[in-house]
Amino acid sequence: MSYVLLESDGPLRTITLNDPERLNALDWPLLDELRQAVATVAADEEARALLVTGAGRAFCSGANVGNLFGDRTRPVDELRDHLMKVYASFLPIRDLTIPTIAAVHGPAVGAGLNIALACDVIVAGPKAGFGPTFTQIGLHPGGGCTWMLTQRIGSANTAAALYAGDVIGADHALRLGIAQELVDDAPTRARELALSWCERNPTLMAHVKESVRVASTSDLVASLEVEAQFQAESLSSPEFERFAARFSKS
Repeated sequence: MSYVLLESDGPLRTITLNDPERLNALDWPLLDELRQAVATVAADEEARALLVTGAGRAFCSGANVGNLFGDRTRPVDELRDHLMKVYASFLPIRDLTIPTIAAVHGPAVGAGLNIALACDVIVAGPKAGFGPTFTQIGLHPGGGCTWMLTQRIGSANTAAALYAGDVIGADHALRLGIAQELVDDAPTRARELALSWCERNPTLMAHVKESVRVASTSDLVASLEVEAQFQAESLSSPEFERFAARFSKS
């Protein structure tokens, strides 16, 4: 059985967490397959967008505690190194140069929430639940959760969410900005969006993604430098040439 499915639809790649009986809980077999699937997408020159979703009624229920952490009595330094290996299984999604989108139709809890947050855009379904539940089980957030949530919803909202540790429903997640859309059929809508992105100039889309990254971590001066460089390059793109030609004929 494959715990992670990687499928191609033209230039669109879809990664599906595929252990529905256990609500796609994360253990080493699944994470190893996920790491390889993301690496395959990264090396795929034909890929133009990535959709991430989960099989069954959940997106991902988080860590399989009995399997994932191993011997919890080890020294803290060893446990920290172990955790960094766990994070490295899914955070490479953030490093992809193509647009990424998560279709969250059910629970996305703990590390499962992190996988969704690692994507550029999240589309939620009515039964979606976003669970930064770490403190409720006596665990500090990990896997980039504090950083990625803060990037989306700000420090005060992140603090409130992490202090409470509650599952955030789809409506509230949309209002906060965790999810960018709330629709009846999240996988279908996410696929529509991803396919529309595939139609754009891939260099342009990669540059836009990089510009957003710089804007989220730098000041206006740095953003302007990046934007000016990339916009200057795009002035000679075939798509803009066709657009500009309409004005020269008028």
